[in-house]
Amino acid sequence: MQDLNIGGRLLTMNEPVVMGILNVTSDSFYDGGKYNTIELALKHCERMLSEGAEIIDVGGFSSSPRSKLITAEEELERIEPVVRAIFNTFPETFLSIDTYSSKVVEVLSQYGSFIVNDISGFEYDEQLVPTIAEKGFPYVLMHMKGKPENMLEHAKYDDVCFEVLDYLAQKLYDLRQAGIRQIIVDPGFGFAKTRSQNFEMLRKLEVFSIFELPVMVGLSRKSMIYKTLNIEPLAALNGTTALHMVALLNGARILRVHDIAEAVQTIKLYKAFNNSVNE
Repeated sequence: MQDLNIGGRLLTMNEPVVMGILNVTSDSFYDGGKYNTIELALKHCERMLSEGAEIIDVGGFSSSPRSKLITAEEELERIEPVVRAIFNTFPETFLSIDTYSSKVVEVLSQYGSFIVNDISGFEYDEQLVPTIAEKGFPYVLMHMKGKPENMLEHAKYDDVCFEVLDYLAQKLYDLRQAGIRQIIVDPGFGFAKTRSQNFEMLRKLEVFSIFELPVMVGLSRKSMIYKTLNIEPLAALNGTTALHMVALLNGARILRVHDIAEAVQTIKLYKAFNNSVNE
């Protein structure tokens, strides 16, 4: 498995790691408004790092169903002060920026190197790929159809896993043609998929390892969990943990999560299980 070079520092991918979610927006489905000041964001970042997060993923917009996209200027207004503060306060942190905007990448690059976590598959901004190639940043390629505000209308597939694989393969070709080699793939749980399609992808997640790239999953407290269990997102931690173990057993290398300590424990149990099988 290819390690990631982020600003001259290596993030090893031979074992699973945790990416902690830091939303600095008021309308996120689970934690909107909780960390929208620099002080609160830094405290939460410190807590996630102390609990074992390897990567901090900073986002300034909601991508929940029916959410509308925001401008680069709005996004920067929300996240630039926080990103600058994180780089100054925790300079050894591996940072990820949840953005689809080349302008956001360009502006934030003055503070340091980071992973670009793009929900759009570079569909929303034609300058995103050239900008990432120029910077040499790692890139998260995620599958999605449409935009958050209408993606539920696009959840139509003859074979969801085959079509997501085909989409990723075509996009990977484009990225490599542009000179981008450091790539993480994300099948896009909850993005233009029904609940049953999400579970089918999770059951067959191992097929996404065919690219020999790190596979990231974003399952944390999503509707496939809380709607199946008929509970609220606040009560979905146990279900999240259960599905994280399934994902790890099927090849996931990065867990993108709200709850760090529980995800770290899940990885420890997975490694103990995996080592016992290999003894």
